[in-house]
Amino acid sequence: MTQPATPSLDRWAGGVCPYDAGWRKVMMWWFIVTDGLLFAGFIASYGYARVLAFHWPDQSDVFSLKYIALMTFVLITSSATMASAVRAAADGRRAEALRYVVLTTVGGAVFLGMQAYEWSHLIGEGAKLSSNPWGDASFGAYFFLLTGFHGTHVLTGVIVLTSTAIRLATNRSTKDGVEMAGLYWHFVDLVWVFIFTLFYLL
Repeated sequence: MTQPATPSLDRWAGGVCPYDAGWRKVMMWWFIVTDGLLFAGFIASYGYARVLAFHWPDQSDVFSLKYIALMTFVLITSSATMASAVRAAADGRRAEALRYVVLTTVGGAVFLGMQAYEWSHLIGEGAKLSSNPWGDASFGAYFFLLTGFHGTHVLTGVIVLTSTAIRLATNRSTKDGVEMAGLYWHFVDLVWVFIFTLFYLL
């Protein structure tokens, strides 16, 4: 006896989410793409200004690269704990997911504290938006723009992670909620890798 054919579902005809992605995940990816383009524009503008500069400061004369590397290590480690939180939430291990989200939140807060110290040190050395004692005046402007805009994203991430931790602790968060927080946090970490490489190292 012939079995009736199972009707195929056209996920691109409307009414359903392609690849089983819910609307929240789709919106998060839209945000990441558009915000990534904004960061790309800032970094491209920085590169253009640096090429045109007569005397761009040597990063090793301005920054403690070991300190910046430690900041980067803290943020990358927090990305690993966030990935562990997403995995634990997907497997239904709520207590473990909560622990990893809290660790990620602490990592983000430590990074912000280290960045605040870096800012205060450079401001004390004379760095401003319009001038700095090391060379081209736009150096200070791009430093505060890139690191400040990224720091704002980290602060937002810490707030989101704190909210996620509270919801996990009160059994109100879902695995999708943890995954959304993870997508945002991984994006913030990835952007820092580009800033660290292109602004502090090259």
